[in-house]
Amino acid sequence: MTTPGKTRVAIVFGGRSPEHGISCVSAGSVLAALDPDEFEVVPVGITRQGQWVLASGDPGQLAIADRKLPEITAGSGAELVLRADPAVGGLMVLDPAQGPVALADVDVVFPVLHGAYGEDGTIQGMLEMADIPYVGANVFASAAAMDKEFTKKLCAAEGIPVGPYVVLRAGMTLTEEDKERLGLPVFVKPSRAGSSFGITKVDDWAQLDAAVATAREIDTKVLVEGAIVGREIECGVLEGEAGGAPEASVLAEVRVVSGHDWYDFEAKYIDDACEYDIPANLPEHVTRQVREYATRAFTALDCSGLARADFFVTPELDVYLNEINTMPGFTPTSMFPRMWAASGLEYPKLVNRLIRTALRRAGR
Repeated sequence: MTTPGKTRVAIVFGGRSPEHGISCVSAGSVLAALDPDEFEVVPVGITRQGQWVLASGDPGQLAIADRKLPEITAGSGAELVLRADPAVGGLMVLDPAQGPVALADVDVVFPVLHGAYGEDGTIQGMLEMADIPYVGANVFASAAAMDKEFTKKLCAAEGIPVGPYVVLRAGMTLTEEDKERLGLPVFVKPSRAGSSFGITKVDDWAQLDAAVATAREIDTKVLVEGAIVGREIECGVLEGEAGGAPEASVLAEVRVVSGHDWYDFEAKYIDDACEYDIPANLPEHVTRQVREYATRAFTALDCSGLARADFFVTPELDVYLNEINTMPGFTPTSMFPRMWAASGLEYPKLVNRLIRTALRRAGR
């Protein structure tokens, strides 16, 4: 039962996507940030096979150790199912020794899930069916932001510049005209993935087929993007309080060092190979432009809750949108919480605001 005066929050993490481990690390950080005097937490892990388990609420068990990411397994707790029935509601613990124990009194779900089956509208749809409030973007925005093709199309329709790209669906290959337009190098990536999984930098067209095959191990739809020479700039966006306009954080610049020539998975999470400038050292008018594009993109995709918008700024100070993440990383090194901390909203207050925003949106 819910403790009187406390908000009961189900933190859902892990999942079936390749970003399982990063989701666990993000969840550990969120768990550590929640004030136990204000929140009662139900930690729910999803294994790579899709089993739901009551997991440990110890943030220390959800940290990177010896270059290895944490993982949720079936041995982590009792298996769960979520009943998508508003009349019954909530999560159900299946324990043969105790029988079904309803968790229908969870006030809100914080789906700290990255990638497929978590950030793509899948779990959001399930929670909508069960009439359970949740943190983050709705079904449409989650799906549109997860798919890089449609992110680019929707944002371009709003006048936000995007770089050159080609979409390869099943059976398609680049034409000579495509190659001439894109030039080299190009980045080949799954259309619906994150954390740089499945991405290959191609410096020679002879490498293209292998790069496409790597991307298609994750998604049958592949993007081939012309490389934009420029600085990597990120901006956090939050849904406005009390229904106000979306708010943009200060900007961050990511600089890859220590033997990596681009912002791949190892550089992000394993090798400590990045340096960050927060706030980014940009001319004031460029900073304004990036922040404006970030909030416009948030609105164009009908986002809610939160998002991180990633951009390139060229030497000529032109700005191009790269992508939007509706559940950005919440690890200790992740840019989203660091940008908001630099904007005056420290991590615990950020998590608190996201939960309160979700409850307000649901009228609770």
